[in-house]
Amino acid sequence: MRAFLVVIDSVGIGGAPDADSYFNDGVPDTGANTLLHIAEACANGEAEDGRSGPLALPVLDGLGLGRAVELASGTLPPGLGAVPRGRWGGATESSRGKDTPSGHWELAGLPVPWDWHYFPDEQPAFPQPLIDAVCEIAGTEGTLANCHGSGTVMLDRFGAEHIRSGWPICYTSADSVFQIAAHEAHFGLERLLDLCERMAPMLHEMKVGRVIARPFLGEEGAFKRTSNRHDYAIRPPEPILTNWAQEAGRTVHAVGKIGDIFSMEGIDHLHKGDDATLMGHLSSLVDNSEDGSLTFANFVEFDSLYGHRRDVSGYARALEWFDAELGRLLPRLREGDILVVTADHGNDPSWSGTDHTRERVPVLIAGAGAGALGQVAFADVAASVAAHLDVPARGPGRSFL
Repeated sequence: MRAFLVVIDSVGIGGAPDADSYFNDGVPDTGANTLLHIAEACANGEAEDGRSGPLALPVLDGLGLGRAVELASGTLPPGLGAVPRGRWGGATESSRGKDTPSGHWELAGLPVPWDWHYFPDEQPAFPQPLIDAVCEIAGTEGTLANCHGSGTVMLDRFGAEHIRSGWPICYTSADSVFQIAAHEAHFGLERLLDLCERMAPMLHEMKVGRVIARPFLGEEGAFKRTSNRHDYAIRPPEPILTNWAQEAGRTVHAVGKIGDIFSMEGIDHLHKGDDATLMGHLSSLVDNSEDGSLTFANFVEFDSLYGHRRDVSGYARALEWFDAELGRLLPRLREGDILVVTADHGNDPSWSGTDHTRERVPVLIAGAGAGALGQVAFADVAASVAAHLDVPARGPGRSFL
């Protein structure tokens, strides 16, 4: 009896009741729907780069994905209307925020107990004492950017100047983050990681959720971020699902950036890499992980490579890849296992701006029979996984299993 909790990062399904309180480029997130709008673009022949035709997700749809979108937002996506063979529903977030820590903490049973600090969308975005601290630690006379922006845009705008000056690139987004980009060869990877680690306590005191090291390589016109990203996140202030499981004697595996998000709280083994590598780790854990174990996985490239870049075709390709891989995993689950697929927020690639979108998320379960779960809370996911593992749960969640 094992549990696999898999977060497909940013795969929202619309319908968040408070979406009008969240904005992208000044436009409210009302009507944002990551899955629906990708499916509509595919059906209309508007997502033909590297793929073609209607969105093909037979495994996810067979678990109930199409019906979950319909439940959340009132519209059945084109091509996704299978009779579900799994348990399915939609989850609504209560935490204020549409970012990675908010979604993951609440999925792990802990709604965020404070308001995150967000930097203003103006230039300069950061208070001078913060920039002074970066300069002192890095040993530089200044920094670059000091604004809101997409990571790839920051590299295009400031990468060459960074190499010439040696100054780190500091930027943020609509999330509660402080990001520092630097060239692995010219600035140094270890130097960047040390800078971010030493800055983190100051940012965490301000209730900034994460300090993110964003290393990159290449030369002007061809800069590319590497897989050596590291997030320095605020430690959860109360025990979460991983702690519950570990304290009950269960082995906990973290796949992807789960270890960073939870500051390694309650985690025994960490498995990292790009999404293709992470799928290999997840596949190996399905075959070999310990009885009674919890595997908590995040696949980030839906969000990082395609959502923020508003790449509908790329997002559709990633979904179809994941669906095919999931189809290879499910038959290998052991009797008594469950595999839960969910998300942490939305990132509608058809929307304005480049930030996350406030949406409900799917909850799809293989190994627990078939049937509708209805509308549930994010925290109910943690309570349900704990109930399956026969682990005592804490917090506001209620099991739907």
